[in-house]
Amino acid sequence: MALFAQISDAHTLAPTGSASDLSGWLKTLRRRIATCASTCVDYYEAAAIYEQLRGLSDAELSRRGLERETLAQHACATCDRAAVR
Repeated sequence: MALFAQISDAHTLAPTGSASDLSGWLKTLRRRIATCASTCVDYYEAAAIYEQLRGLSDAELSRRGLERETLAQHACATCDRAAVR
């Protein structure tokens, strides 16, 4: 899944004072918030898929080409937008 943006970078988080610096800082902040929100949506979708699949029997999972041991990984891979980009 998309990784959370590194929010601890002091150079990109602290505006220095000029209007263009503030504008750039706000754009960076907006992009990081959007990345975080997108990642949260991906994980929510993966959790919903996992909840549906975990109730299936081992035979049904096998018929679908899945194994119980790797079920969470398959659910996450299905919802990974980063791999599509």
